[in-house]
Amino acid sequence: MLWYKNDDAPRELVSYWTLRKAVGIMGASLPALLVVGCFLLGGCEGLEDSISDYYGTRVRDVFVGILFAIAWFMFAYRGYDSGDDFYGDLACVFALGVALFPTTSETALIRAVHFVSASGLFLVLSYFSLKLFTKGKEPFTAEKKKRNKLYRACGVIMLVCIGAIPLYYLLLRDSALAALKPVFWLEAFALAAFGVSWLTKGEMILADAHSD
Repeated sequence: MLWYKNDDAPRELVSYWTLRKAVGIMGASLPALLVVGCFLLGGCEGLEDSISDYYGTRVRDVFVGILFAIAWFMFAYRGYDSGDDFYGDLACVFALGVALFPTTSETALIRAVHFVSASGLFLVLSYFSLKLFTKGKEPFTAEKKKRNKLYRACGVIMLVCIGAIPLYYLLLRDSALAALKPVFWLEAFALAAFGVSWLTKGEMILADAHSD
């Protein structure tokens, strides 16, 4: 594996940074794309209860398309060892599960597969931020240490947001809080954390002369 990004690096390795940035941008921008797209195309009177509920609107193709793009990258992702590859493949399977088994289905089993896939996807993405992205060639640079703190913060935010969703459904679903669409916002914050983590990994944030 090359640790230095320079003009002599093979083009396919340089493009990996670009792909990481693209994945981060797609993940972080997904909520806004769905909301704005649904408003422009019509059919949405306000926010949907969750990001997954946009599958039932006119921006379904945007929702599914971005998930397929993320799934493809996760399948192609190669980390430091075979264990990292396994988690990339697992994230791919979960992303496809979210896309192919909509929460808007009338079939309980399909909705169950969707929820399991969505939870699994965010758990794996949290693991990327907390454990995989914090690896690197030691000794760590000052910027790498800062990136590791940011990776861990993003991982914790994803876990807190996703963990709060079932608590909301169990305890507050019928409360006045429901009008604020908390599930949508929790998912949006989790996706923002995912996006920041991958943009950092793509060296758009806190970059130095070394790749991690």
